[in-house]
Amino acid sequence: MPASDERKIILIVRPTRLDELIARFNTVQQAQFYVEHLGADFSDYLAEKKQYETAIAEVEASLRAVARVQRLDRRYLASFVFAPDDVVVVLGQDGLVANTLKYLDGQPVLGVNPDPKRWDGLLLPFNPKSLPKVIGEALKNKRPIKHVSMAKATLNTGAVIHAVNDLFIGPQSHVSARYILHAEEREERQSSSGIIVSTGMGSTGWLKSLYSGWLGAASALGLEPADREIDMSFAWDADYLRYFVREPFPSRTTGTTIVAGSVSKSQPLTIVSEMPEHGVIFSDGIETDFLEFNAGTRAEVTLAERQGLLVV
Repeated sequence: MPASDERKIILIVRPTRLDELIARFNTVQQAQFYVEHLGADFSDYLAEKKQYETAIAEVEASLRAVARVQRLDRRYLASFVFAPDDVVVVLGQDGLVANTLKYLDGQPVLGVNPDPKRWDGLLLPFNPKSLPKVIGEALKNKRPIKHVSMAKATLNTGAVIHAVNDLFIGPQSHVSARYILHAEEREERQSSSGIIVSTGMGSTGWLKSLYSGWLGAASALGLEPADREIDMSFAWDADYLRYFVREPFPSRTTGTTIVAGSVSKSQPLTIVSEMPEHGVIFSDGIETDFLEFNAGTRAEVTLAERQGLLVV
């Protein structure tokens, strides 16, 4: 591994809410009119932007004191080529850390919380003040690393998509998804609102919501004790994934017997699309970055070969 002063640091940043409004309305004044016309507090948008820009300046100065730095906006993540020995610093929120991890292959990631009063930062253990000490240790590979398992969907077209939290396989709009599901040596033709495949990191998010809704409905119908709780979370570095079929519909041609289970390298999940159009697969809630999943397309979902590396 090169000496620390030869390694490059990639600093990942994102637009603030105000930046996105300015891109939409062209000026700060027009953005302010829009926000205040809806009765919202525009000063909060200004405060968030000011704090984030201050954090960028402080973090970038700390990093440039120890190594070469390249700042990268999140919109370029998918096309950016990371060097094998790059160190990646992500300036929050949590979603940006997750989105960054899926484009990496062995590069360590430090999550920095730019505004601890605003963001909880489960994946952001550091702040701008603690970064100078931490980055020096990270460049010398002297910081603990937490491994994060990822999901991967591979299509028979050759396209591949990775996920740090979860994959969604289903319709692009509010219509039924139709497909043939192969899981755990069973096969079933289904109609549903889609399938969620979750990693350990994602198991406290969308997957938890799905199980909670299922349990709540069962309890309301008197099928389960009202005070019963279910914890389907599992380790971030687990060697398996979990899937859940959303709202499966029973009919003469579609079944509902395969609705939840585990996925592993030796036991992948296979889905063959029967949707003539608007079928998609996207990851980590980013609907704009998707693979088309229309009739005849076959997806194999399994544990990704690579893992994310979080510096802690």
